[in-house]
Amino acid sequence: MGRKKNKNKKKKVNPKKERYAKFRKDKPATMSFATPDLTPEQQRQAREDEGKIGSFLRYSKGGHTTKGIGAKSKS
Repeated sequence: MGRKKNKNKKKKVNPKKERYAKFRKDKPATMSFATPDLTPEQQRQAREDEGKIGSFLRYSKGGHTTKGIGAKSKS
């Protein structure tokens, strides 16, 4: 059987950790990401580009289709 732990006992402090703690930066737990506001001209251009890419992928022939994860080739 093990001994009971003393809850009031002070923890040992690692002197190396204490010495270099000043170089450690506090990092936020959550990352915030905000996209920049686009001008109406930029929004229109983005829509046009997405439409062109979509129509290219839909109507052009070739091996540009992406396979899902775990898809096996038929060769």
